[in-house]
Amino acid sequence: MASIGLAMLYSAAEGSFHPWASKQIIRFVALFPFMILIAIIDIKIWFRASYVIYFLALIALVFTELFGSSAMGATRWISIGPFNIQPSEIMKVCLVFALARYFHTTSPMNIGRITYLIPPLIMVALPSFLILKQPDLGTTFILITVAGVVFFVAGVSIWKFIAVGVSGLALAPLIWMHMHDYQKKRVTSFLNPEGDPMGAGYNILQSKIAIGSGGLSGKGFLQGTQSQLSFLPEKQTDFIFTMLTEEFGFIGGITVIFLYALLITYGIFIAAMSKNIYGRLMAIGITGILFFHVFINIAMVMGLIPVVGAPLPLLSYGGTIMMTILISFGLLLNVSLHSEETFNR
Repeated sequence: MASIGLAMLYSAAEGSFHPWASKQIIRFVALFPFMILIAIIDIKIWFRASYVIYFLALIALVFTELFGSSAMGATRWISIGPFNIQPSEIMKVCLVFALARYFHTTSPMNIGRITYLIPPLIMVALPSFLILKQPDLGTTFILITVAGVVFFVAGVSIWKFIAVGVSGLALAPLIWMHMHDYQKKRVTSFLNPEGDPMGAGYNILQSKIAIGSGGLSGKGFLQGTQSQLSFLPEKQTDFIFTMLTEEFGFIGGITVIFLYALLITYGIFIAAMSKNIYGRLMAIGITGILFFHVFINIAMVMGLIPVVGAPLPLLSYGGTIMMTILISFGLLLNVSLHSEETFNR
């Protein structure tokens, strides 16, 4: 998957490793040993460190709010020398750490009780609020949905999810009132992109044109017109799947989806095989991060949902998303290596 991403970044730069592919190679090579290290550390060490990891990520989000770097109207990054780190991406994994430990130490008899759900709900609400303020609706949505998956697998009743869903619908008008103008435009352009073809609807219209023009087998590597002629926006990040389907067609697109499906299935298998609740919830939460990133990105570029910031794992350009995914894979391998291990609540 990473090699496919490098090929598409090479194509995005019109047949050059500079500026994206070369940096992505360096990041992957540098982070891969870190992934292996995460995999071989005793799972009990991760268990004991779970809350500390979560609170460090929360502090990073607060620091971002106060001192973060801004770009395109959003404050999402911390600058550390030549590096820009996006704590909201890392928080997805850190939240899974905290929720997995909490539910591991909670008796199954108490999981359904409202009083026992308040602490994990606060764990979800605090980073969600901070990330919404950046503003980053896409990351907030992924954070909440991944948390929902962990809650469900932990044993929270489906009726409580229905109650939350109904409450969300009731609050929809209030949420709409507090959305930023650009977020409202994304929703309205999703419903009618042709209404503003050179403004809010431009990205999705160009994406649809590129995907449709790819046909069955595509136009060929480096031969995409929408991408190579720079009609396609953000082709190296959020819209990299669009460029791939233009150059390699339906066959290329479905192949990538199949590879993601294999990774997601493997993650679910690891969760099912784990004999400790902590490992099971870690595996399912991390698999949820991968699934929702893939689903939201591909649905977005096809015009099935409004445009939100959700890079495609291992394909999209970006250091923080690469780090987050390789950390996630390291943790999945860790759960797999310690699947037979049991420890007390």
